[in-house]
Order: sequence, then structure tokens, then C-alpha cells
Amino acid sequence: MKKIVFLLAMSIALHSCNNEDLQSESTRIEMNQKDPLTARQINEKINQSIKTDGAFNWSKESDHFVWSAVFRGNKMVSIGFGTSKDDFDRSKSPNNGAIENEILSVIKKYEGKDERNFLLLSDQYLNQMDVVIEKEETITALRQMKTIRYLEPADYHYFEFEAQYNTQARSSGSGSSGCGFSSSTLSTADYTSATPGAKIPWAFTKHNIPDAWNYSTGAGVTIGLIDTGVSPEQTLLGGSFNNGASSGRTISKFGVYNSDGSADQCGHGTKMASVMAAPRNNAGLPVGVAYNANLVAYRAAENVVLETSSEQTAVKTAFTELGNNASVKIISMSMGHIFSVGKIEDGVKYAYSKGKLIFCAGGTSTSFTNFVGVIFPASMSETQAITGVKENTSNQRCDVCHSGSQIDFTFQMERASGNSVPVLSYYNGQADYVGGSSVATAATAGIAALVWSKNPSWTREQVLNKMRQSATYYPNVNSSYGYGNINVLKAVQ
Repeated sequence: MKKIVFLLAMSIALHSCNNEDLQSESTRIEMNQKDPLTARQINEKINQSIKTDGAFNWSKESDHFVWSAVFRGNKMVSIGFGTSKDDFDRSKSPNNGAIENEILSVIKKYEGKDERNFLLLSDQYLNQMDVVIEKEETITALRQMKTIRYLEPADYHYFEFEAQYNTQARSSGSGSSGCGFSSSTLSTADYTSATPGAKIPWAFTKHNIPDAWNYSTGAGVTIGLIDTGVSPEQTLLGGSFNNGASSGRTISKFGVYNSDGSADQCGHGTKMASVMAAPRNNAGLPVGVAYNANLVAYRAAENVVLETSSEQTAVKTAFTELGNNASVKIISMSMGHIFSVGKIEDGVKYAYSKGKLIFCAGGTSTSFTNFVGVIFPASMSETQAITGVKENTSNQRCDVCHSGSQIDFTFQMERASGNSVPVLSYYNGQADYVGGSSVATAATAGIAALVWSKNPSWTREQVLNKMRQSATYYPNVNSSYGYGNINVLKAVQ
């Protein structure tokens, strides 16, 4: 802008253009200023904010910046409203109807359209809506309202745009992050055998989980899993969920993403379900941490990067539905984004307000996101952020894991050999390995189920305190690894 003004001044001095020419030039400059920023410019600002401040938030950016991202994101906007920053629950918000109508009136006024042509979604549990907005003036008017908690682009594809402009992002294959359908022959060094024929992953032994099973196996506790679904082909996570020493429990599967069912089409969710609650089977396959816990699995995304509006809405829905499920005590999600998403934040807060103990992955890095610390929503105070560390350590993160001051617990998931944690494969009768902060998170959620099963009358905070007291650094916290590794035997005694 300074360069444009300088050149304009030089033009006036040297060429003595008349007033008409000057007015025309000013109009041209104003028009250029109203053009939306490019996706490259938007991403560069996001990256710089994270590198400089440790986080990015749309609320700190200008109207023009936000509108530009809306324009580049299919013109979809997510709005959170209420009388205060914590006014997210419709059932506790008596004025939500009037506030919502006022917002819709403002949009109608500036967009010149009936709400049928711009209202996409009005959440039944949260003070949140999705709308289509075309004009920057509408964005400006809404952001001036005191009843707007947040206004964000709802479908800005940061990772897709980054892949267009960033060679590292393109080579990392960020669009399919976390997905895979492979199977592996497990190394005999990576497991021990247990009756009636299951394999105990090496990582479980490092945390004294097999000894803890003498006190608790997770019976009576229900874990909610928000991920990419569960494989319909893996019978040990289906009709044979009660195989072997696992009995009297249930697995439920729901699909809230794109209306195409609960079946995993990525492979990630299947592995998380396995490490969390796979049966202590007689099939010679890996067992889960809480092998007698119930499981409620939600397919809420295509992969672990929560980029699209449909994924973010589905995750929000999963959190609210699990929050409303009285039988669910624990929620685990090994997916996220590098910056906060308002509607997901509302969903997390809603579930937390219902007493749920929430575990989220601290982040598993690709080459182009290694500047990011703990990702969202693990960065929220309402969640427990988990990361993976190398074998026999509590302060050496795995080669692709994130760390930072917001981490609460760690889990050993990377061997010197490079092998990670054995789990069930997507395909029936087969096994595979899984690593990163994802498996650390799911395993820690399973640990919480063991503690809560042993102490069924406890509150969320009592369970958490017992986990902390049984971890490496208690009563202190490590600056990047929280309380460290949990001694699960100690946690259930």
C-alpha cells in the first residue's frame, strides 16, 4: 500500500495530472483494495501467526482478511453467538432465539436475500449456525455485534491450498494424512502372548498394563471414539467384539460425516478402536488396553485433518451426541487442525460440561507442519493432550510427534527399531502397526477406562488425579511432556 501511495505521489509531482485523472486513479486503487486476498497470502499470514505467537485465531484478523478467506472457502461462514464467550449451550441460553433472529436480520439486510437462501444450518444443541455470506460489508456488520462470539470461514481449505504453494506439503501427501489399509507380520520382539491366544503389544508392558488387568479390564465403562469410523471387515471390532476373555460388552457405530455410514474408509479409526478396546481374543491378534470396555465409535471425518466444513460439522455433532449419551464417560479423538475451529470448540465444551473426560492428540507432524506446537483441540483446557515418546523415555518425543506446554500425558509408542504399536488391521484376521500421537491418545483413553472401571463412583477429576499421581513427573509437570508416562498398575491399585 505504501508503495502504491508513493508511486501515486510521484506521478502527481512529475506529470501534474488533473483532478479527473487523480479521481480515476483513486477509484482504481480502492477497487484493488476490495479484491480478496489470495489463498497464498492468507496461508502465509496464518503460518506467520503460528510461528510468531504460537497460535492463529480468526478473531484477531481484519474484516477484509476474514472475508477473503470466506470468499476462498465457498463463501461459507460459521457463527457462534451468545451473551458471553461461554454462552454456547442453547438449553442454558434463554435469549438464544432472539439473538439468532437478530443475526439473521442483519445478514438479510446486507446480503439482500431471504434466510432460506443463506442459512445452511442452525445447531439444535449449540448457539451456532452456518450461513453463506458474499459481501464484506456483512462480515463487518456482524463482527460489530456484541452477541457474536466468533465468526469464522467455515470451509477454508488451508491444507489443500498449502499443498498448491508448498513443495513440502505437496510431497507429504497431507490430504490423506493418517490413512492406510496395510497389514504387517508382527515382529516377535514387539509382543508377548496372553491367554486365550492374544498378543500384548510391547508398549502395554512398558506401562504395566498387563499387571493392571489383575485389578481392572475396563468393564462397565463406555468410551466414545471420534475418528474415521471402524472397519466393517474386522470382526473383532464387530460381531466378535466379545471374543475370548472379553464378554458382556457392546460396540456401537455411528456415521455423521457425509451421510454415507459408519464404515471406516481410511483405516485410522479402526486402529484407534483396536488399541483402545480390541478383545482379549483367541485369534492370535493384538488386544486393546481396556478389553472389556464398551465402545461407541463415530465416523466424523475422511481423514485425521479436520479441514472441510462437513468434517468440522460432523466432529461437532459427534461431541454433542456423545455429550448427551449418559453411558459415555470418556471421549478420545486422534484428529485435529493446526488452529482453532469455533464450532468444534463449542462441541468440546458441551461434552466437557456433561462431565466427559476428553483425550485429544497433541499432533503428529508432517514435514511442512513441524513449526506447529500442540494442535487443536488438544490445545484446549477442556481436553487432555497426549503425545507419543520413544521407548524407555518420558521426554523424548517420537520422530513425528508434537510436544509443548499443553501436553498432559505421554505414552511410549516408538521403539529403537522404529516399530510402533501392534494393532488389528482393517482386514479380518490380520494385524498392523500404528504410531504417532494418535495411538498414544487412544491408549491413554483406554488407561482412563481401567481407572474408572476400578472406581466406578469417581468423578472425572478423581480419575484424572489418580492418573497424574501415577505418572513420571508428579507432583510437577514437565515443560513439554506434562506428567509423563503413566504407571497403570499404580493407577488401578
